[in-house]
Order: sequence, then C-alpha cells, then structure tokens
Amino acid sequence: MSAELTGQVVMVTGAGRGIGAATARLLAARGAAVGVFDIAADLAEATAAAIKAAGGKALVLVADAADRRAVFDAAAALRNAFGPLTGIVNDAIWIRYGPVEGVEEEVLDRMLAVGIKGPVWGVQALLAHRGDGPAAIVNLASPAADLGVANTSSYTAVKGAIVALTRQLAVELGPQGIRVNAVAPGAVPTPGARAIVDEAGYAKRRAQTPLGRLGEEDEIAAAIAFLLGRDASFVTGEVLHADGGISVKSM
Repeated sequence: MSAELTGQVVMVTGAGRGIGAATARLLAARGAAVGVFDIAADLAEATAAAIKAAGGKALVLVADAADRRAVFDAAAALRNAFGPLTGIVNDAIWIRYGPVEGVEEEVLDRMLAVGIKGPVWGVQALLAHRGDGPAAIVNLASPAADLGVANTSSYTAVKGAIVALTRQLAVELGPQGIRVNAVAPGAVPTPGARAIVDEAGYAKRRAQTPLGRLGEEDEIAAAIAFLLGRDASFVTGEVLHADGGISVKSM
C-alpha cells in the first residue's frame, strides 16, 4: 500500500461502482481516508468493504448528489470520522441518451440536478468542512464537451458546464489554496455505461480511438489520484483527457 495520499480525507461521489468505485479503492490504497458516497447503499457498502478488507479507511455515505442538504451531511459525517476534508471527486452522474427532439423535461431535470448541481453542492460541502491546509477538487468531464457526439445533447451540456465550472473555480478558489481540475475519460465500459451503450457502440468507439482500445476504470482512477496528489501541486484549471487520444484525432 502506497503512502502517497496519507493524511488526506477525500469524498468520492458515485463511488458505488465504475470509475467512482475504482477511484475510491485506489485513493484508499494510497493512504487516504475515503468517503464512499453513493445513492445505492448496497453498492457503497461493497466498495467500502473492499477498501477495509485491503487495510484502508472508508466510510459509507448513502445520499443523493442532487440533494444539497444530504451532500453537506455526508461531508460532515466524513469529517467527524476522519478529520477535515482535503478533497472531493465529483463523479456522480445520471445519464440518458437520445435525439434532442425526444428529450423529456424530467430526464433533463435529473441530469442537470446530478451532473451540475451535484458538483456545486460537493464543492460547497468541501469548503464548509475542510481544514486550513491545501485542498483539491477533481470533477469528471468528458471528451463530449469538445466533440460532436450524436444523441448526447443533455450529457454534452452537462459535461461542457463541468469544464467551464472547473476553470472558473480554479480562479476563484486558487487564492484559498484549493486546486480544481477535471479528468475527461474516453470510452470506458463501466456498468452504468454498458446500460446505455451496446457492443456495436463500443466497437465504434474502439475503432475511433488512436490507441485502438477502450479505457479501464483503474486507468481513469490513476489520473484522478494524480490530480489529488503532491505531484500535481502546481496544476489547476486543467482538463486531463484520459481518453486514448480520441479528443485529438483528426478525421
């Protein structure tokens, strides 16, 4: 177990499965105390159990990322358990794809609530429950913020907002010693993504990726951990594309 993140207390939203779970496990393996935040209690408990079985520190935080009060309560519980927060990973997302003419109001409302309000509440909760030292925020963006991807209007709007928010917060919070960055994963066949992207869709994404393969959850987690760690102490306002090169491929 690496000690690189020893002393850090980090809340990871959407940590019940996929990239969020991989991130929570990696941060704990590197010494951080992790708040495993997810709306699904069974998934959060499974991630936390895996962390504890490996000798790490974890606290289950069952809450909806779109619920401001719940996010603040989760951050307070994490602080009470392990001390002031030093970071947050805003990974929670709720996704539906489809043609723009078919976007329903309740679907868009939910995507905006989790995907945009959630990170804002997470940042506010970090500010309320951090200590006096430096802190770091990592948001989950997407190459879709830069590329035109059919049938993803709502998702692209959310991720475009996250990119803008990341850069704005880096300027606003930098004087407080808080770094703000984002990771933009390429195609990673997580359980959530597989529910909306079929094998043909992944075959197309694989063919379009310069490295010729899909990404893995642990690879994205490693990029997130880097941005939280000391090696990125002078990095802020950046969007790290961990996407196999798809965002820079020419047609």
